[in-house]
Formats: sequence, structure tokens, C-alpha cells
Amino acid sequence: RLQLFEENVVPLHAHNKTTYKNHSMKHIQYLTQGTCSKAIDVTADENNIIQQVFFVGGCNGNLQGVSRLVESQKIDDVIARLNGIRCGAKPTSCPDQLCRALEQLKGCPME
Repeated sequence: RLQLFEENVVPLHAHNKTTYKNHSMKHIQYLTQGTCSKAIDVTADENNIIQQVFFVGGCNGNLQGVSRLVESQKIDDVIARLNGIRCGAKPTSCPDQLCRALEQLKGCPME
């Protein structure tokens, strides 16, 4: 697993782990490609509803906004909205890389 360094993490919210006590969750730490952010840490519940998102690196304010907007959204809805977004001349973006992470997360087993 990727080791996340607290000073580089852009959290969605400070979540209390007891929030997830009675729910099955799936989790991924995705290494991004072609973006300023280096990794994305995503957790979703058994219904593919995004519970939290952390970006490592990247544009702090923008990624906090993206993280908050996708909270409580269905994975497929977020992919439909953000897939293919580009950052300047780059062929991808942090929102697009979040879609890659969510696609992988959909296939992950429950923890």
C-alpha cells in the first residue's frame, strides 16, 4: 500500500472511523499518472457510494472542492461527470484520474 504523508493529504472531511462501524467498505490507494497530484485514496460503501476522498499533492483548494462535491455520490455518476476532463495541454487531470481510481475501486472486495 502507498504510505500517505499527512502534510500532503487533502482530506474531504475528518471522518471518525466509528462512522463506518456497521458498514462494509471498499478502499483503494491509486497512484496517479500525468497530474500534479501523486495519489488518490478513496473509500466507498457496499452500494458504491463514495464516503471519502483524499488527494496527495496537487492544487489544494481545487482538490478539496472536488473531494467535497463527490462525497455521497454514486461512483458511476461521478465517472459520468468527470471522465475525460483535461488539465491544460495534459491528456488527463486530477478529476479524470479520480475516475480511473473509481473504476478500479468498483472491482475491489469489501474490507
